[in-house]
Amino acid sequence: MIIETERLIIADLTIDMCVAVQENSIDEDNKRFVPDEVFETIEDARKTVEWLIESSQCEKGPFLYPILLKNKTNIGYVQVCSLENDWEIGYHIAKKYTGNGYATEAIRGFLPVIMKNLDINSIYGVVLEENIASHKVLDKCNFKLELVGTEKYQGVDKKLRRYIFNI
Repeated sequence: MIIETERLIIADLTIDMCVAVQENSIDEDNKRFVPDEVFETIEDARKTVEWLIESSQCEKGPFLYPILLKNKTNIGYVQVCSLENDWEIGYHIAKKYTGNGYATEAIRGFLPVIMKNLDINSIYGVVLEENIASHKVLDKCNFKLELVGTEKYQGVDKKLRRYIFNI
């Protein structure tokens, strides 16, 4: 898959992206909001990238795609994961690239393509309550707030918001 937006390319994940995946994963925001996606070593990132590439061949994924600037700099990712009978979107932009609208641009470009590919009409976004920037991204991408409360997030009760996007 290749999706081009005004400033970005969303492409297939390849094994040569391990260094960028590792570097993007260790920023303070990623450690705070998605600690299970932090890779302290390039070898840890390599194992995960290999697993993600293999998983992308399965019907239920997860399906993770790097977000690249037009100059091919890897600045993060967008993904969809299966939730039993539903799907959830996830994304991360490396700290030094945040505040530029890249997450919003990537999601707006990604949603129509991935939803068509998966033949789905709705997708969830789950965000920790304290992650204000992600609330704004989902709002800008026309997700509707469905829940504010405490639920399991990576196995721990956390205050969060759940959004839904419908076609």
